[in-house]
Amino acid sequence: MMIHPQWNPVALQVGPLGIHWYGLTYLMAFLCFVLLARLRIKHEPYVGMTGSQAWSMEGVEDLLFYGVLGVILGGRLGYCAFYKPLYYLSNPEQIAYVWQGGMSFHGGMIGVILGMVLWAKKHQKPWLEVTDLIAPCVPTGLACGRMGNFINGELWGRQADASLPWSMVFPQSGTLVPRHPSQIYEFLLEGFLLFLVLWLFARKKRARGSVSGLFLIGYAVCRFTVEFFREPDSFLGLLVWNLSMGQLLCVPMLFFGLYLLFSSKGSREQSAA
Repeated sequence: MMIHPQWNPVALQVGPLGIHWYGLTYLMAFLCFVLLARLRIKHEPYVGMTGSQAWSMEGVEDLLFYGVLGVILGGRLGYCAFYKPLYYLSNPEQIAYVWQGGMSFHGGMIGVILGMVLWAKKHQKPWLEVTDLIAPCVPTGLACGRMGNFINGELWGRQADASLPWSMVFPQSGTLVPRHPSQIYEFLLEGFLLFLVLWLFARKKRARGSVSGLFLIGYAVCRFTVEFFREPDSFLGLLVWNLSMGQLLCVPMLFFGLYLLFSSKGSREQSAA
C-alpha cells in the first residue's frame, strides 16, 4: 500500500501568477494533438488529397482552436447539466466559475463535435472526415488530463484491498483507507491503450466514420470499466442499476459508435459491390 505524494498543485510561481500542474497537462494535451494531427495528414486517406480537399498544417492549427473552445465550453456546460443541474439553475452565475473545478469529458466531447461541425462547414469538408482525422489524436490528451487528476489527488478510486500492491491512500479523500488509483487506470486504458488501438487501426485506409466509431466504442468500454473502480461523485452516488453517471453517459456513446462503425462498413461494402 502506498500514500499519494502530496504535490504542490502550483508547478511554477512567477510573481503573483501561479502556473498549475493541471494547466500544464492541458497545454501538453493540446501540443500532443497538434503533433499527432500533423502526422495524421501524412497518412491515408489524407495524404492523397489534392486541391480544395487537401489538408494543411494551417488547417490543423485552426482545427485545434475550435477543439479547445469545444473542450472548455462543452466540458464546463456538460458538468453543470449532467452532474449538478439544479444547483446551477439556482446559481447560474457560477457556471462561469471554472476555477472552482468541474469539467465533464462527455460534455467536452459534445462541445468538440459541435466545434468540428462548424469547422467542417467553414472549410467545406465532410464532418466524419474531420472526426476520423482527430479521433486517434484525442487519447493522448485524455492521458495528460488523467495525469493532472493524479497529481492533484482528485477523482480517486474506490476502496481496495490493502494487499493490492498498487493500492494507495489519498489523504484528500478525508480517509486513510487504501484505494484504487483509478486515475492511473484511466491513463492506461482510455489514454495509452486506446491511442495504440486507434493509431494502428487508422494507419490503413478505412471507410469514412469507422475510425470515429471505434473511438466512441473504445472510450465507452474503457471508461465504463474503470468506473467500477472509481469512487462515484459524493453528491450523486450510484444511480440506475447501481451505475455511476459516467457509466450511464457511456451507453449512448457505445451505441452511436457501433452505428458509425457498422454503417460505414456497410457503405464501403455496398460501394465495392
